[in-house]
Amino acid sequence: MAGDDTTDSPVPQGRLRRLAGMARLAGGIAGGMLAEGERQLRAGKRPQARDLLLTPGNALRLTRQLSRMRGAAMKLGQILSMDTGNLVPPELAEILARLRADAQAMPAKQLREALTLAYGADWDPAEHEFQWRPLAAASIGQVHCIRAPDGREAVLKIQYPGVARSIDSDVDNIATLLRMSGLLPRQLDIEPLLADVRVQLKEEADYLREAKYLNRFRGHLQGDSRFVLPEVLPSLTRRTVLAMTYVEGEPVETVVLQPAAERNRVMTVLIELLLTELFELRLMQTDPNFANYLYRPDDGAIVLLDFGATRPFKAAFARDYGRLAAAAMAADREGVARAAIRIGYAMGEPGSPYRELVLDMLLLALEPLRHEGPYDFGNSDMPARLMELGQSVTGFRDFWQAPPTHAVYFHRKLGGMFMLAHRLRARVDVRALMARWVNG
Repeated sequence: MAGDDTTDSPVPQGRLRRLAGMARLAGGIAGGMLAEGERQLRAGKRPQARDLLLTPGNALRLTRQLSRMRGAAMKLGQILSMDTGNLVPPELAEILARLRADAQAMPAKQLREALTLAYGADWDPAEHEFQWRPLAAASIGQVHCIRAPDGREAVLKIQYPGVARSIDSDVDNIATLLRMSGLLPRQLDIEPLLADVRVQLKEEADYLREAKYLNRFRGHLQGDSRFVLPEVLPSLTRRTVLAMTYVEGEPVETVVLQPAAERNRVMTVLIELLLTELFELRLMQTDPNFANYLYRPDDGAIVLLDFGATRPFKAAFARDYGRLAAAAMAADREGVARAAIRIGYAMGEPGSPYRELVLDMLLLALEPLRHEGPYDFGNSDMPARLMELGQSVTGFRDFWQAPPTHAVYFHRKLGGMFMLAHRLRARVDVRALMARWVNG
């Protein structure tokens, strides 16, 4: 049976309950702003609304409540925290980044209800040696160890009750909270991104779809000893439960303890996979969470997990991004601009300050491509420089538009790879890896 439920938290179900959770969050943040405003006034300061909102207390309220709600509310926070297009201020992105940690687990009673919904009342967890203590908990579901019918170690990824039904209302409520807070420019139309987020979250909530993509990646990488993927167990897989073989490994961050040559090899392999996904498969696992990768020190293999956020890309996007990369490598600013427009970026008029700013940002983001030889991710301050440059966008609010959604998801994965390479202190010749694709 599950352990002490005091460490667990029921997932709020139903539109009204989840709306009430958002209302409590908004009320708590408003109260925190009032208290902070009074404190600053007593200290003789003139408080700014932005400073009142982004306080440590409000950061704690936001992350706790979204972690408690799980589902789309938590997932949208994670997506916004990883955006590389400066959709949200860096202070808010830093707050939301805390949501990448594991969510709270659901209590045993709710877990039983989820199992009964998937398998029926006659399904006996004991017959499968079901472990009630979760192996991991995330935004949409949690993972439990079991014994497969053929005797192999396996896991069940069990979706939180009501997650799929709450996606539309959760996204709307979070968007309303962001707009009311004043953290987003009022003229910024994020509805195209929100519409795409709704679609992606509904797809992630379909574990039959995830099983299909896991099988596609297994088929493509079959025979490549650098990668290990779980095997889907169809007899136990349902729309709300994904059954897979258990694959052991260490957190990918532990690679930092390996010699430099191994750190460089691991990141080279992962960046190669990223480019293969874009240019060959045109199918990418877009969630950059480090927990989606494990490392096996005995043979150096990389375990790939969680294909819920898999996203197909059109051939046109892959082709245009190849043109963008080639132009960046050649320091061809107008070539970069033409490719960016084809991708869907709003670039402004030729020669305008806005166009030059966006070009500067794109070229800076692609700095590893423009570097001759191995790029030193561990000592790079490129993200800080990009964030500083991004602040200049606020001076062009009449021109600024949300980036195209397909580019947002790709850059989200790209940013995750940069963060992991930085964490592992890796050196990778990214230019040489990209040249294999764009030169063709």
